[in-house]
Amino acid sequence: MTTYILVIVGIAFLFDFINGFHDSANSIATVVGTRVLSPLAAVAWAAFFNFAAAFIVGTAVARTVGNGLIDVSVVTPNVVLGGLLGAIVWNLITWWFGLPSSSSHALIGGYAGAAVAKAGFSAIIVSGWTKTVVFIVVSPLIGMGAGWAFMVLFYQLFQHSSPYRVDAIFKRLQLVSAALFSLSHGANDAQKTMGIIVGLLVSSKAVLADGTGWMRHFYLENAEVVPYWVEIGAYTAISFGTLFGGWRIVHTMGSRITKLRPVGGCAAETGGSLAILIATTFGIPVSTTHTITGAIMGVGATTRLSAVRWGVAGRIVWAWVLTIPAAALMSALALRLLEAFHPL
Repeated sequence: MTTYILVIVGIAFLFDFINGFHDSANSIATVVGTRVLSPLAAVAWAAFFNFAAAFIVGTAVARTVGNGLIDVSVVTPNVVLGGLLGAIVWNLITWWFGLPSSSSHALIGGYAGAAVAKAGFSAIIVSGWTKTVVFIVVSPLIGMGAGWAFMVLFYQLFQHSSPYRVDAIFKRLQLVSAALFSLSHGANDAQKTMGIIVGLLVSSKAVLADGTGWMRHFYLENAEVVPYWVEIGAYTAISFGTLFGGWRIVHTMGSRITKLRPVGGCAAETGGSLAILIATTFGIPVSTTHTITGAIMGVGATTRLSAVRWGVAGRIVWAWVLTIPAAALMSALALRLLEAFHPL
């Protein structure tokens, strides 16, 4: 049984890798779209700051996911594995079609879908989901408002400068804003996987009795504890995923929503990262994809509303709307299959 738990932990880290792979566009699309960095340099830059978040931010989001969304008493290894499998399948589908859907919402939607399939809707902790659902709507709006505000501010500050000088300044500043956004991305997204693993370790302690030696320390008493090895493992996995990059989504985010210059890329990244870091501080699992997409739209709208390709934006919104129910359904089906072959 312990081997089964270890396999699920490995699959959780695999999801984190796919999360980084899928969401690399969030961190690098603007800096690639403005040609400040080459794609290879951009993913290396983003991966470094994804990992650096491990030493800067806390674990409030991990604790929310670990014990604030699903009643831990109904969580089993199959529930966790079913949730992960559903989220992975949905991430790969949206990656294939180049849609920047939210890996975060795929994960929590999958986790919820598997838990509901196991124990009914009583498994859901309503209070924990309220702020998450609110931020599904609010986070892209905050990103849009922040991107718009920073762009207006930059226009005011540099209205008398030549375009060449503005580009030269913001090509340097965008390195800083890209680093800040990558830091915020790692800080929020890696912690969601940590929370899932913590929920697994806490729930497994009650049903497993074969832990001996060092394995006695593998399981946890409560979901407030995030082991150091879980934290470092999650940040390592998401960083390597970012390093490999999801180029289909980079194209959508970097050039198809709106045309960006370095000043616009800097405004979008700065506004998006501040919104995400504030949410991370309060333990709210937000979508980095939603936030940066909203910020890019906000930047484009400062020029004129027609500068934003609203048709592309509409396809992205539909991917957002479908993510939680689609991942939940896939995870529920995965749980039924797991229970049929390996009941727990």
